[in-house]
Amino acid sequence: MTGVDEQVNQHDLETPDSIQVRFGIEYVESRPAEAIAALTMPMERCRNPFTGAPTIGPLAILVDAAAGIVNHYRRRPGQWTVSSELSMDLGLDGIGDLDGPVLATAHTLGPLGTTSLGICTLTYRGTVIGGGTVRSFFIDADDVVPQQRPETLRRSAETTFAELMAVHVAEDGPATVLAQRVDRNLNNDIDIVHGGVATAGLELAASAALNRDRSDGLLQTASLRVNFLRPFFAGTKSRYEGTPLRVGRNTGVGDAQAIGDDGKVAITARVTAYR
Repeated sequence: MTGVDEQVNQHDLETPDSIQVRFGIEYVESRPAEAIAALTMPMERCRNPFTGAPTIGPLAILVDAAAGIVNHYRRRPGQWTVSSELSMDLGLDGIGDLDGPVLATAHTLGPLGTTSLGICTLTYRGTVIGGGTVRSFFIDADDVVPQQRPETLRRSAETTFAELMAVHVAEDGPATVLAQRVDRNLNNDIDIVHGGVATAGLELAASAALNRDRSDGLLQTASLRVNFLRPFFAGTKSRYEGTPLRVGRNTGVGDAQAIGDDGKVAITARVTAYR
């Protein structure tokens, strides 16, 4: 694992160690000078808490980590990176449920400017299943306080993905609501909910909204588009709300919002799904 130990020692990681430990993310390759990285993450037992069905939502955490770190490698002295956009496109026909590790191979795309664009290819058991992008902008590194947080979750073979995310299904109303509990191990180094974690929560809520009361086969997420608007603060009122825009027999489009404990919409997402 090229350069990984040196990175950890310097804490030169956009995705904090606590996120990597929580979701089993590991570096396979790390080449900062070339802005190239490869990371893996296990997908076993990843299920949507609303439907109980396998979910691709966790892949957003891997995309954010892989395509985000290559942007991070390009930062100038005195800078840190923050995600402003994330996208993911998947083609899982004939693949079945993901029940093993997925590899994200990432590099940057285009010249460095006000922002940096990272792109990654997702591979499962030797087959390319999709890809993702992360656009990052740069902030003053003085605003960042790197954290070393020991794992606090006691896990077992029965630990669910919802428990890893510190989420639970909330009230049943016009919107499909997933509550985000406070767990500082899910925060980034500016102490707000990590963007990849929040994106996974948005996908869970949007997918559940599209499949609400569905009886003729679930719609599977094929594309995800996310915009990070402002910091997402976890608390007693933080949540993800999913709403369907259109649901047909074989396709569906839905939106989701991450609403912080301050009551403000922090992140928005659009999901397109197919049967």
